[in-house]
Amino acid sequence: MKSQVSWKVGGQQGEGIESTGEIFATAMNREGYYLYGYRHFSSRIKGGHTNNKIRVSTTPVHAISDDLDILIAFDQETIELNHHEMRDDSVIIVDAKAKPSRPENCKAQLIVLPFTDIAKELGTKLMKNMVAIGATCAIMDLDIKSFESLIANTFGKKGENIVDMNVQALQAGYEAMKEEMTDLKGDYHLEASQSEPHLYMIGNDAIGLGAISAGSKFMAAYPITPASEIMEYMIENLPKVNGAVIQTEDEIAAATMAIGANYAGVRAFTASAGPGLSLMMESIGLSGMTETPLVIVNTQRGGPSTGLPTKEEQSDLMQMIYGTHGDIPKIVVAPTDAEDSFYLTVEAFNLAEEYQCPVIILSDLQLALGKQTVEQLDFSRVEIKRGELLQSDIERDEDDKSYFKRYALTASGVSPRPIPGVKGGIHHVTGVEHSSEGKPSESAQNRQEQMDKRMRKTEKLLINEPVIDDQPYDEADILYIGFISTKGAIQEGKARLEDEGIKVNHLQIKQLHPFPTQIVQEAVDKAKKVVVVEHNYQGQLANILKMNVNVHQKLINQTKYDGTPFLPHEIEEKGLEIAKETEGVVTGGNI
Repeated sequence: MKSQVSWKVGGQQGEGIESTGEIFATAMNREGYYLYGYRHFSSRIKGGHTNNKIRVSTTPVHAISDDLDILIAFDQETIELNHHEMRDDSVIIVDAKAKPSRPENCKAQLIVLPFTDIAKELGTKLMKNMVAIGATCAIMDLDIKSFESLIANTFGKKGENIVDMNVQALQAGYEAMKEEMTDLKGDYHLEASQSEPHLYMIGNDAIGLGAISAGSKFMAAYPITPASEIMEYMIENLPKVNGAVIQTEDEIAAATMAIGANYAGVRAFTASAGPGLSLMMESIGLSGMTETPLVIVNTQRGGPSTGLPTKEEQSDLMQMIYGTHGDIPKIVVAPTDAEDSFYLTVEAFNLAEEYQCPVIILSDLQLALGKQTVEQLDFSRVEIKRGELLQSDIERDEDDKSYFKRYALTASGVSPRPIPGVKGGIHHVTGVEHSSEGKPSESAQNRQEQMDKRMRKTEKLLINEPVIDDQPYDEADILYIGFISTKGAIQEGKARLEDEGIKVNHLQIKQLHPFPTQIVQEAVDKAKKVVVVEHNYQGQLANILKMNVNVHQKLINQTKYDGTPFLPHEIEEKGLEIAKETEGVVTGGNI
């Protein structure tokens, strides 16, 4: 038996590949297994290769697996594109309709089953996916009954006949596979899980749930991959708490609508990806200048221009920190997994109101759309902090006809913020430079005072957990630094390197701007080499490090920009290479 199995289903987009993976993963989750899934899909509505790779384990997993145990293939292209991940004891189960052939350098065993023909005999070829699930149950020795109950839940609204047909397809696939298993080498049986079912969600859903838990009542957005699921989640769930979602004509309207709602006292936000954030830059500046809270989610994808809209990349970092013209206070934070996305989204809404500035939640495609196990959320950790928001009448002399000093000079840089309608709180709001009352002003002294006031708001800002800190060594051979979805691969690679006798520390940066310089510098000082792991060509996170930390002589870039996520073995192999080049590091008993 195995403690974990890596399973993948692939075919043409529009064939139900995603639903096949979803049914398999949901059943495994209900049995208490830990999961990490990642979808490869084309930037087309229909057609083009797509696959869903799911790692199933008896213990927590936070990264895509290096290799592949079982591949369910609905066409030859799936074999051609994915067999390189497989070993000689791995197995490909392919639909006979594909008329499959085994590639010359393919190590895996090949089993041909008539998925489509079996499904047709039972009523419709659409059920070939269920036949494939049945075959999976057979080879993994899974209890088919758990899948039957899931089918009943999934198709119950379509009638008893549809449920029965899908159950028959499941059973037929199971029996067909059993007949082909006599000569298989390899163990695909999972150990029984000792855990209860967990939450299983994509990062986008976790962000949506976090926004609702933070008290958000309004979202304005324009659909874009890979952010659209946040809007879809909010459309389904925000009305349940008397909130509303508006699909705008473009990202400019989305950002300005969110600013308007926040100005009125409603917690509001928007979400987009790189091209949409480019359109929002002027609005982000407006939020900073008017000191109006604004939360924006950026789910990064491959760029520039349309680029690789359905592939992994982390190349918006510099734009998020420095994209707006002029100087404004801005906060950029980055969750590291789906669970972290929930809590950090709540904190982002608090930060936006406490510091009265734009807060960008920087995600990426792997986190946004990759589905993973999430432990039970602790809602007692959710605390709403609205800062200097004034919601009741302000006591003022009846003869005082002056505007309220909305932008009053304060030691903290944060000024009292009355919502519209508060008696005594009338003030002027403009995007040009203004006085403490909000009236336009080009005075040199006022400009300097207001600029100093705005910028000192975030000078010493540290969020609750600016980094995820895993530093067991006072003198480390290697310090790995990453952000967003690279965490899992780094953690797994780190563990393998430690098994080789290499001392490895790890920081995952969650507060990207303002940068937590002192915390990172202390970690850098304890390491011989610093490896920055990121998905972009220029090494943007490494450059941010060099701007804030004395790290130049130690820094090594490990970048990947081919649209695919980092795998644990890539972290391990780079670490071994560095260790061999670093004097005094022992690897496998050799110096």
